[in-house]
Amino acid sequence: MSEQSSGVVDALVKAGLEVRSDPGTLGMYASDASLYRIPPLAVVRPRHVDEVAAALAVARATGVPLTSRGAGTSVAGNAVGRGIVLDFSRHLNRVLSVDPEARTAVVEPGTVHAVLQKAVMPYGVRFGPDPSTHPRCTIGGMIGNNACGSRSLAYGRTSDNVAGLELLTAAGETFSTGYDATGRPYQNGFDVSGVAEVVGKNLATVRTEFDRFGRQVSGYAAHHLLPERFDLTQALVGSEGTLAVITQATVKLVVDAPVRVVVVLGFRDIVAAGEASPAVVAHGPTSCEGLDSRLLDVLRARRGPDAVPPLPRGGAWLFVELAGHDAGEVLDRARKLAADGIGEDALVVQDPATQARLWRIREDGAGLAGRAPSDKPAWPGWEDAAVPPEKLGAYLARFDELVASYDMTSAPFGHFGDGCMHVRLDFPLDAPGGTSVMRSFLIDAAKLVGEFGGSLSGEHGDGRARSELLPHMYSAEAIALFQQIKHVFDPDNLLNPGVLVDPDPVDADVRAAGTFPLKRLAMAYPHDDGDLAQAVHRCTGVGKCRADNSAAGGVMCPSFLATREEKDSTRGRARVLQEVVRGELPFAHPSVHDAMDLCLACKGCASDCPTGIDMATYKSEVLHQTYSGRLRPRSHYSLGKLPMWARLAGWVPRLANLGTRLPGLRGIALWLAGVDKRRSVPAFARRPFRRTFTPATASARTPVVLFADSFSDAFSPEVAEATVRVLRAAGYEPRLPSGKVCCGLTWITTGQLDSAKKILSRTVEALAPDARAGIPIVGIEPSCTAVLRSDVHELLPGDEDAKLVAGAVHTLAELLAKTPGWTPPDLSGVEVVAQPHCHHHAVLGWKTDADLLVETGATVKRLAGCCGLAGNFGVELGHYEVSVAVAEQNLLPALDAAPAAVVLADGFSCRTQVADLRDRPAVHLAQLLDR
Repeated sequence: MSEQSSGVVDALVKAGLEVRSDPGTLGMYASDASLYRIPPLAVVRPRHVDEVAAALAVARATGVPLTSRGAGTSVAGNAVGRGIVLDFSRHLNRVLSVDPEARTAVVEPGTVHAVLQKAVMPYGVRFGPDPSTHPRCTIGGMIGNNACGSRSLAYGRTSDNVAGLELLTAAGETFSTGYDATGRPYQNGFDVSGVAEVVGKNLATVRTEFDRFGRQVSGYAAHHLLPERFDLTQALVGSEGTLAVITQATVKLVVDAPVRVVVVLGFRDIVAAGEASPAVVAHGPTSCEGLDSRLLDVLRARRGPDAVPPLPRGGAWLFVELAGHDAGEVLDRARKLAADGIGEDALVVQDPATQARLWRIREDGAGLAGRAPSDKPAWPGWEDAAVPPEKLGAYLARFDELVASYDMTSAPFGHFGDGCMHVRLDFPLDAPGGTSVMRSFLIDAAKLVGEFGGSLSGEHGDGRARSELLPHMYSAEAIALFQQIKHVFDPDNLLNPGVLVDPDPVDADVRAAGTFPLKRLAMAYPHDDGDLAQAVHRCTGVGKCRADNSAAGGVMCPSFLATREEKDSTRGRARVLQEVVRGELPFAHPSVHDAMDLCLACKGCASDCPTGIDMATYKSEVLHQTYSGRLRPRSHYSLGKLPMWARLAGWVPRLANLGTRLPGLRGIALWLAGVDKRRSVPAFARRPFRRTFTPATASARTPVVLFADSFSDAFSPEVAEATVRVLRAAGYEPRLPSGKVCCGLTWITTGQLDSAKKILSRTVEALAPDARAGIPIVGIEPSCTAVLRSDVHELLPGDEDAKLVAGAVHTLAELLAKTPGWTPPDLSGVEVVAQPHCHHHAVLGWKTDADLLVETGATVKRLAGCCGLAGNFGVELGHYEVSVAVAEQNLLPALDAAPAAVVLADGFSCRTQVADLRDRPAVHLAQLLDR
């Protein structure tokens, strides 16, 4: 820690503030969702407004800049800075009041958009703007950027939806803005004469260069400071934390139309879609969003062909939402739009579930676009340009030409009804001179937008990505005006310097620039060219892992939902690992292990994160690199080698069970194993399944190989037995692999990867002949099945037998679903609470199981999220509280709400968690079908 940093931290601590200055935290907050990496000196998490003022006082006293931060989802680099970063999301995140009659709400700046919506929903109102990051972005951040979202055609920009602000100047003065009963703007506590004088000297510039179209967000909103409309509230919205620090906001609320119909229009290409947007807007939609096949191809490659619902004919599409209060009237408008001849084809979508799937594609756009059509990493930087809507088609055509001239690729999408385009580009940042190429492109792109009379930013703000480019959009007089406005509010340049005024170069501090080779990695990272740096830089920072994704059936990220700490989010962990691949931190650094400790290795991020991050794999790598050849935690020797111990215990199960149940001896055994004493220890079966299984001597049934994993063999033989009965009833004759086989899962999750490779290699060798013969391999335990289908490629890259085995592996539901003539039993009247195993959800996919259960006639409630046990995680010392907190997110409330329901949980750890926390039995799918 430098002398300056130490002095700042000491002053902040002395002021009684909650301060973080460890290397891990500084690495996490060095980036937002942008290209940039600027480590702060300290992170402060204010608990009340007085602490914001105290942090400002320290900044003034030490001459250190201060940057305000909400959810850290800024794509332009607005939320990173070299001094003190104020994280408002941790504590100042409450909805303070709601006034249904006035249709306003008072919020703290760290209030998450979704939290505000939930608070006002009972009153039949909502906050209008809804950016794609709405489940995790904060209102303060939206105000800072003047965010808009997909429904700005109906609700406008954030600036149109703010009724008042409470703020602190850099000098520590409190002031407020708002509107009186007549709607007239006012401000209290701030002398506006200086800014009025500055604007008064530049009236011609302000009146001719600003407010030319709806999405002109770049620069300061100087038009709101004109004498005929002086409105400090709207002028401060979009100032990116450079003029004042927001401590409270009063926002306007709107009545949400209850009826929504989506019309999907198909076009030849994205240019045609852009050209058609003004004609679509004439129909009065609430939203008009555009994308093309390039983005959908990325989605299908990531999540399979079923990830995209049926769309009308075309290579590009507009998703158009029409809303109102009368269902017949809205549907009539939708049909008229569909029949209006706009585009090549049209589809009217009334089903809310299908609508939600369509909007989810659009909301995940920024993450999905993190992989370019070239399959190279794609980056922000030029992701938010806007032009007058009538010029959008021509602009898109020219933009594609510009991208091609740089030998790059992109997948544009965005708010086409507003003329706003989002995109990410595969800048060659890993190549020599890569940042120079990026800089040259950004300058040419800025000139192109200027040629079309557009704005460098349509809602994300300029930040570090575009502020230097403002002269390509504004005159020298306008740029000088920005400097003068900044000087009036912040003469010492303490607030978010490097943004908007005296900007940092666009190619400075680029996070992913250069190469960061790491030698002797254990995992192959086949989707990232064998490069861990590329893998961890998949994280674009959009922060979906900071949201509760359970409403969409998601799992990610259970540890963040339990602790609400950035370090326990997928993004926080990725940022720390980015410090590792840069060489800033070693794998064994305490900050790295602190970030990884509460990762459940659930793999939820592998499917739910739109960028394809796989933190479970990275955690295994960290543990391998840290402990290879060294003394390991006790649980690595016990739980990490559980299949080995289970085989030994299988010969003396009564003695083994006695050792975990006798008072005194039990406590010693659990401590030695690194297991929390509050956990029960599942009993070893008196006779393991592999010893009781009797194959048929001769059978006309179709052969299958049953992969009897260690958990089913040693702890739950009744599950394996039920699987055998179901398979035989379906016309199959199961047999066991020859020799002792194991997937190596517990070695993988504890980072014992050299051993895992040997174990898995032997298993592949045993299974390959059957796979080569076309015999299906059926897994019982989802996590073990997932290893054979997915992890095998990470650990045994290039092994042709491994590929064969992975292709032959089936879940029970997958095999039954494609079995001719098989029908499931009638389970009508049976209530089922289903907890899919996380690896089943993320790697194997649970849709086949869901479809099968529908065929049974059972009433099924599928749970989202993780059960919280997650293999060895939930039983290890130090994890119990988080394990229970994760279970309380979805599993336990569902169990309590349905005390008589059958609990379906294929995962052994899921069944163990249910038994531990609610003393209820849970069954595997095979047992349910075998009823």
